[in-house]
Amino acid sequence: MDIATIIGIVLAIGSIIGGQALEGGHLGSIMQLTAFIIVMGGTIGACCVQNTLGVVIKAVTSLGMVFGGTHIDTKGTIKLILDLANVSRKQGLLALEGKLKDIKDPFFKKGVQLIVDGTDPKAVHEILEIEVEHHEETEVQAAKVWEAAGGYAPTVGILGAVLGLIHVMENLADPSKLGGGIAVAFVATVYGVGAANLFFLPFANKIKMKLKEETGARNIIIMGLVGLAQGENPRLLQEKLESFLPHAERTKEAKDRKSTRLNSSHRCISYAVFCLKK
Repeated sequence: MDIATIIGIVLAIGSIIGGQALEGGHLGSIMQLTAFIIVMGGTIGACCVQNTLGVVIKAVTSLGMVFGGTHIDTKGTIKLILDLANVSRKQGLLALEGKLKDIKDPFFKKGVQLIVDGTDPKAVHEILEIEVEHHEETEVQAAKVWEAAGGYAPTVGILGAVLGLIHVMENLADPSKLGGGIAVAFVATVYGVGAANLFFLPFANKIKMKLKEETGARNIIIMGLVGLAQGENPRLLQEKLESFLPHAERTKEAKDRKSTRLNSSHRCISYAVFCLKK
């Protein structure tokens, strides 16, 4: 679960309710079912008019990206690619077939299968790039639905406010009905603006952010698998893939390798000196 999303929603709603309470208001004054129906129904309807049903359903299912805690293990991916590169260098590309069962990511698994089947490296790159582009396009469409909802909701809220004022004007002779009409008028605007800026637009931006992370991870896989298919030296491949890591982690990996090389050099020098003394 994405803790930041939960904290953000709780903090946003809590701040509004808390501010309302501090001003002396009560929760019931902003709990208007009529205003909610107008704003949410109108916004959903507008989104359905703009998009196909499949895209709208995809937008709803994409909320899993908003609330789900997706962890992308870039270092783990690089390590797996390098392990495969070492296996293929020693035993050949066909030996990778035995490693397919250990790969959980369907995209990664598909790429390795293409290599095992003897697919040209250029074709592997093209096939995987097309799949990444298709996935990105689909998810971006889902994010655009929420962006559209963020644009429609405030306008529908104003529409609800106008309807409430019309109701007020129709009942000027009956003071007992004025309060309800005015409440709907103002609360509908609150619902429209609040839903757009606290939920719909943040949902769209978080989907885009997580999609960018997924695309970056898949680009690492593509580069690694293409290098593996071309028979690149594992050490050179490691240097290329680690360029995707954050600078702090990249520096740490470089220091570890430097330390390993220095230790190896010291052992060689010590052995040479020992031989000379004998």
